[in-house]
Amino acid sequence: MMIIATKISEVREQVRAWKAEGLTVGLVPTMGYLHEGHASLVDRAVAECDRVVASDFVNPTQFAPGEDLESYPRDFEHDCALLEQHGCDMVFYPEVSEMYEQDAATYVEILSDMPKQLCGKTRPTHFRGVCTVVAKLFNIVTPDKAFFGQKDAQQLAIIRRMVRDMSYGIEIVGCPIIREEDGLAKSSRNTYLNAEERQAALVLSKAVRLGQELVKSGERDAQKVVGEMVSLIEGEPLTRIDYVSAVDGITMENVTEITDGTLVAMAVYVGKTRLIDNFIAEV
Repeated sequence: MMIIATKISEVREQVRAWKAEGLTVGLVPTMGYLHEGHASLVDRAVAECDRVVASDFVNPTQFAPGEDLESYPRDFEHDCALLEQHGCDMVFYPEVSEMYEQDAATYVEILSDMPKQLCGKTRPTHFRGVCTVVAKLFNIVTPDKAFFGQKDAQQLAIIRRMVRDMSYGIEIVGCPIIREEDGLAKSSRNTYLNAEERQAALVLSKAVRLGQELVKSGERDAQKVVGEMVSLIEGEPLTRIDYVSAVDGITMENVTEITDGTLVAMAVYVGKTRLIDNFIAEV
């Protein structure tokens, strides 16, 4: 039976017992409302580690005022069924008060330009919240490996930098984007879309395929690749572009030339729902 832990002390006690047996531990951090994308992270963790812990916590510090913290979808019973089905050994499901003291005043923040690019332009405090909660989870679970999805490419790059800078002895494993049959990247926020918006949202994955095809055909001008993708997205009347950018896959700085490893990423509003997608250039 999968262990359901709500207290930090419970997680620490169980992980200590596992490590005393010489077992390796993998961590899959999530905000719940799990789908096949999360399941793929758990599968990868199960394949690479002896024991797997998933966190299920909607982290308030990464939401700005007016964002969808209160309406963010939640279904813990479904989450538990999916995690157990995929071989997760323990789910950490804390209350906000367990994770953050009422007078908490300590944050983990990257002060380079990395968090200011892409999603950080319109969500300036988002990655401070992400780094803080992930650092706390690393301290609580002390995993050997942690598994993150490539769909959140900027988050993945920032976590890698934090782990390097803070000397965490944790291997960060990036896992491929999981898509619906029609191409839409799996996301908990897809549930916000009505039928018309759900169809319109396909323009994101179409733009990803267009960008990949342009790069494959030899186009190396980042502005041209992004421009073609923007034109395609703007042809869908239900969308509003937050950004479409070609950046260095490590630093997140804008680039003018597409090279191997360039990240081409986008955030697009479909109706009121903000969706993200991306691809890594292979040259």
